[in-house]
Amino acid sequence: MIYKYQLFDLDGTISESAPGIIRSVQYGLHAVGIDETDPAVLRTFIGPPLNVQMRKLYHMSDEDIRVAVTKFRELYETEGIFECEAYEGIGDLLKEAKEKGYILAVASSKPEPFVKRIIDHFGFTSYFHVICGSNAADELNKKASQNQKTRIIQKALRELGDKGFSRKDFTGHTLMIGDTGYDVDGAKDNHLPCVGVTFGYGNREELETHGATWVVDTVAELRKLLLV
Repeated sequence: MIYKYQLFDLDGTISESAPGIIRSVQYGLHAVGIDETDPAVLRTFIGPPLNVQMRKLYHMSDEDIRVAVTKFRELYETEGIFECEAYEGIGDLLKEAKEKGYILAVASSKPEPFVKRIIDHFGFTSYFHVICGSNAADELNKKASQNQKTRIIQKALRELGDKGFSRKDFTGHTLMIGDTGYDVDGAKDNHLPCVGVTFGYGNREELETHGATWVVDTVAELRKLLLV
């Protein structure tokens, strides 16, 4: 099966982004009196919406979430956003996929302005037909939810359709690539297969439990699966 349309998550799939996100999360949490130092806990903030994870872990009030997210962005927008690196080999994979005629999109739950800045920072913008993220206000006004990835994938497909690609062609020819169960769930909600990658912030057990169609451990394995 050739999957012509390939939707990529950003953090943990294209970008090794933990340092900047974790430092900014700690800064935001500290503003509301929470000093989190557990690396395993902090890594869970990479992927889902910040407000969802803050409420899940600390049962924070709406006002504390607003303050913490605002403080997170205060540091992240100026410093943390570029404390990241593209995974080795991922740029070559994207370039080759584009040259071979695959249609690529980014589908990230990160606010879209951040997604576009990071993709541009890596020099990858030209590889993608659409680059989608969340509305930057969602985490502040409680619109971001656990199913946000589902909606971002729908948005990416809608924007591809708006660019003239046949929506009928998406069925059976589209897949999602991501590193957490959150990505797998979003793909399943949209009736898409999902490649789970373990070089990001999830793990094989999580990806398999959520029902990933395939699980790969390296960018080289991902390339072999995608570029057939």
